[in-house]
Amino acid sequence: MKTVKCECGHVNPIGTVICEACGRVIPEEEKQKKLVDMRYEGTARRSQVYKQTIIDKIWMFFSSVKVGVILIVITLCVSAIGTIFPQVSTLGLTISAKDYYEDRYGLFGSIYYFLGFHDLYRSWWYLLLVASIGVSLVICSLDRVVPLYKALKNQRVSRHESFLMRQRFFAKQSVPEVMDQLNILKERLTKKGYKVKEDNGNILAEKGRFSRWGPYVNHVGLIIFLIGAMLRSVPGMYINERLWIKEGETLAIPGTDKQYYLENHQFILEVYDKDNVEEVFQEAIEKKGNIIKNFQTNVTLYEADTTLPGEEAKLSKMKDFEIQVNKPLKFDNYALYQSSYKLNEIQTMNFTLIDKSTNKEFGDISINLQNPDEIYPLENGYTVELLSYFPDFIFNDNGEPSTKSPNPNNPAFVFKMITPDRPEGEVSFAAIQQTIEPNGENKYKMAFKSAEMVNYSGLTVRKDLTLWIIALGGIIFMIGVIQGSYWHHRRVWVKRKGSEIYIACHTNKNWFSLQKEMEKILVNTSLPIPIDQTKKEDNELNKG
Repeated sequence: MKTVKCECGHVNPIGTVICEACGRVIPEEEKQKKLVDMRYEGTARRSQVYKQTIIDKIWMFFSSVKVGVILIVITLCVSAIGTIFPQVSTLGLTISAKDYYEDRYGLFGSIYYFLGFHDLYRSWWYLLLVASIGVSLVICSLDRVVPLYKALKNQRVSRHESFLMRQRFFAKQSVPEVMDQLNILKERLTKKGYKVKEDNGNILAEKGRFSRWGPYVNHVGLIIFLIGAMLRSVPGMYINERLWIKEGETLAIPGTDKQYYLENHQFILEVYDKDNVEEVFQEAIEKKGNIIKNFQTNVTLYEADTTLPGEEAKLSKMKDFEIQVNKPLKFDNYALYQSSYKLNEIQTMNFTLIDKSTNKEFGDISINLQNPDEIYPLENGYTVELLSYFPDFIFNDNGEPSTKSPNPNNPAFVFKMITPDRPEGEVSFAAIQQTIEPNGENKYKMAFKSAEMVNYSGLTVRKDLTLWIIALGGIIFMIGVIQGSYWHHRRVWVKRKGSEIYIACHTNKNWFSLQKEMEKILVNTSLPIPIDQTKKEDNELNKG
């Protein structure tokens, strides 16, 4: 491993800018005649020192700020792609997600599903990206904060002339009555809030050191935030499900492992009456039509008693509740929000088997569109089989019957009618206003008779045990932002060499304010006021 030897004889690890022993600027750095790099107090970072083993190379990779930024950009890009199509968790599908994305979005939908974008925030590779950002934050922080902490904790009061001369603010001058002037300086620095240390007549004044840890406090907050985000993929920690429940129905609440059930007694929709509102609202109602005033679901919450496998759950009533917008039903870390509704949805369709030539009826069947049966037996040897069911019927690009959604918006059926005189059965395609006989003319047909309608209430089921972790991460992040933004780490070095005084200053930000502060401190003294050497270099370049 390469090392850097100082003129004092101390061997420093590669990457060191300021000698660990004497505080002198390393000769190689001094030859460049640039201001000293004070970001990490001139100390070497681990990623610069150890480069041999595989662990060292992994450390080097993740300690790079560029790598961290690239990981963040990639994560943001794939997150944006995940918003192109709806996430599967928001759809409430009754068919497979693969079939839904293929039928709805074609080839691009198939690719979208195959790559895991349909359930992006739970996919293993997305969680790996988030974890990589967390690892990068941890290693970046440790790689920098450890040497910085050691250097600041053990910083020297007496510094070599090369160190002082390479600070951005520097001045030197012969000063009569040096001790009196230094006493005045120490008194004024103390009044400004500086902690003053002395060593062999040299002075180090420092304040606001804690602000240096602001960026690393930010990193801690971000890491906690990412941990909270990743915990959402752990079962039971985060639930965001949709529950469509019709009037009169009792269903298990998603995400509760059938521990809790909900009964929908009634869905209520209220609109503003234009005769009972102010004139300005009457105009709005006339333009827009009915404006919703309130929609709510009157429910009863049940808890299932412990039962043996295969037994029907015994429900114990917990409470009645009226779920409204912004008035959720909360229980046991769960919350049920009123989010949507569907009015007059087809619940049941009734058909009659008839003889086409005589219109004689042989019995009725009633099809529950949410859970249709496969076989509907009638009297006297007549039977109807349901071969296929298309809740939202369309013809696809190949001219074949398909469904564009799992909702019964336009139901269609393929029936097989088995009769005593047609034991092999006849096949018929039937919709509300359409009948097709694919195998030729049939003797019998399924005639649409009636439909029963029902109102559906759309509820969002939420449980979030990670919210406090995410909130804690956000609070810590903001503390770091405030800590690093409103306070500054300022230092003043004074070196006495006979009657000659060296004064150098450094701050991690807001150099103009430091300059003004030093002018006020040194006013009416014979001590030199440090000048900004970057302006001096710029002036020399302009003259050249």
